[in-house]
Amino acid sequence: MVLNHHTQVCIIGLGYVGLPLATAFAKKYKTLGFDIDASRVQELQKQIDRTETISSATLLSLSDNEQLQFTHHIDAIQHCNVFIVTVPTPVTNDKQPDLQPLKEACQLLGGLLQKNHIVVFESTVYPGCTEEICVPILETTSGLTYNQDFFCGYSPERINPGDTTNTVETIVKVTAGSTPEIADFVDDLYRSVITAGTHKAPSIKVAEASKAIENAQRDVNISFINELSLIFDKMDIDTYDVLAAAATKWNFLTFKPGLVGGHCIGVDPYYLAYQAKKLGHEPQVILSGRHVNDNMGVFVANKMAKLLHAQDKPIQNANILLLGITFKENCTDVRNSKVVDVYQELTQLGMQVSVYDPHADPELVKKLYQITLVKSLSQYDGIMITVGHQAFHELDYSQLKKDDRSVIYDLKAILPREWVNARL
Repeated sequence: MVLNHHTQVCIIGLGYVGLPLATAFAKKYKTLGFDIDASRVQELQKQIDRTETISSATLLSLSDNEQLQFTHHIDAIQHCNVFIVTVPTPVTNDKQPDLQPLKEACQLLGGLLQKNHIVVFESTVYPGCTEEICVPILETTSGLTYNQDFFCGYSPERINPGDTTNTVETIVKVTAGSTPEIADFVDDLYRSVITAGTHKAPSIKVAEASKAIENAQRDVNISFINELSLIFDKMDIDTYDVLAAAATKWNFLTFKPGLVGGHCIGVDPYYLAYQAKKLGHEPQVILSGRHVNDNMGVFVANKMAKLLHAQDKPIQNANILLLGITFKENCTDVRNSKVVDVYQELTQLGMQVSVYDPHADPELVKKLYQITLVKSLSQYDGIMITVGHQAFHELDYSQLKKDDRSVIYDLKAILPREWVNARL
């Protein structure tokens, strides 16, 4: 199997991962982007990307020469022969893998698979998921035989929302295939559009595992720093001062404390832990790190209460401003936002909480979290910088403070130290 003008690529799922991938492939192959969200497709057809990831000019250029088209009609993708699945893989409320979007994508594809078609998965899963969960669905719905009639590959996504430097083309891509020949094909396919190059893993399971540990490793490291913040808070020591001193050692690894949410670091470790438990191993380090990070919202909210009390400000009905609800700076992604934990805890403590974020979609925030974003700023008893958006560097904080006793709690350390009452 070789790449040629007959290669027709279809990207299934046009979110933060799928759309950048579709535009990358469209620069070399006729590419079709498919999503079940008709409104999303209609926006993209008008060169509007609500995630603010791909510019209108890029979408217009690729659509004008018909290299890239978008659809929500399943019949429109039947002529494609390479399908790349980029649907979300979140966790449930009890932190179990939610594979429903992935299963539905497999059922959809199984209805149109033909001989020699290839399905490549980018969605983050636990090791073994592709061949244990996805392949049987494809076989059952298509009536075809795996590695005889159709084939599979895996190339874990490495999209970093809001990052304009490390884009899909400039990040090394891990690839894998269900047979040696297919592994070569998948690797050649990605290498043809990824300028940073590829790394061909020896199996799909290895590629799946590589993605799982990338984010679990970062999660554990951040949890260590977060735990230090809890300890240093009791010692009345500024964590950032400690990190600055420790970083002078040549082999010290620099991580910062914070709220760990988002679609990767706050989710992926649960997939690895789930499979480990199924195999009889209790993943203590991974889950202890998750426990620390998942509980930082409660600590942060209670710290704000203590800061208000220290300034003789009543906690009940205190007006609090949270600056930012996206999971990270300078992006629109609000999935698995841990700012929500802070909001809920502050509210339970009796405070009146406003949330402001110029990057977040107010309708989506309302739908996901039942939080109404404020459109304009007022004056507050307490201000908490929860996300380090560039716009928040430029605010006049003196105008946001209700009086001289108002508190500024800077979780992201973006302000001069003398301006704030505390940093995380």
